[in-house]
Amino acid sequence: MDATPVGALLLCRADPETVRPLAHLLREGMLLVPAGEEWSVLVPEGRPWRETPSGPAGHPEPAGHSALSGIPEPAEPVDRVVAGWAAALAVASTWPVVALWWEATRAGCVLASGFRRPVGYVWLADGTPAGEDEAMTTFAARLDLDPVLDVQALQALTRPDPHADGPARLRTLLGLLTRTGVELRPGLEPGRSTEALREAAQALPGAGQIEWAGWRDAVRVELDAVESSGLGPWMLGPRARTVATAQVLVGAPLALWGAFRRSGGWTAAGALLLTQGVLGLAYNEVRDRAAPGRG
Repeated sequence: MDATPVGALLLCRADPETVRPLAHLLREGMLLVPAGEEWSVLVPEGRPWRETPSGPAGHPEPAGHSALSGIPEPAEPVDRVVAGWAAALAVASTWPVVALWWEATRAGCVLASGFRRPVGYVWLADGTPAGEDEAMTTFAARLDLDPVLDVQALQALTRPDPHADGPARLRTLLGLLTRTGVELRPGLEPGRSTEALREAAQALPGAGQIEWAGWRDAVRVELDAVESSGLGPWMLGPRARTVATAQVLVGAPLALWGAFRRSGGWTAAGALLLTQGVLGLAYNEVRDRAAPGRG
């Protein structure tokens, strides 16, 4: 177990069956657990922040060593990884994602919603605020929280509190999210290690494993998600093709940039966008051939 607890939780405002198809495309082992009537939580294995980037042959190097020079090199920062995952899930869906993360020196949260710029806030390990106050106002607005009472409560998190460390700040934030229906089960508390979170999640009723099973299954689950969607014209027809083309144009360079920077989170975000776009264009092509009068 890590000497200093490092961990993350991804809260998705959708039921597990809605979240599952897209979570598969993140290519990360995760546990998916119900977190209230309208929420689910993903508990990741945390490989990106527990392993160094892959070497030239594609094999992970031992933690703490560079793949090329042998010089000590840290694993990928947990905040960067979960921000990429949250953005990837949000742009591929119609529901917001709240990512919570913590490590030795800091703790923080990220809210991703659609194609809008993610908003986040950071606290130092001792709970000292280190973000912009305006982020909390945006946070409340995008989650439909009360513009007066809830915003005041969120703004309290941006003021010094000698009795609250970083994880305690996140627990307070979770308390406010209960007003939107979030109900985290016992054992899934900020401040615990990745291993402890997963052990607790595995024991919870309704927990399901998310595993990357290759691109063939990715295509299948993606098409299942399309078939069951109620977005209508955004899935088929001219508007759908426009959106899919935009996803390809944004996803390809984002995936390349993430690979160049060895950023697993942003590489996943780009790959997910690219996959969404390619599948969207292919889906429309197949449906148009099956029904020539469509579109």
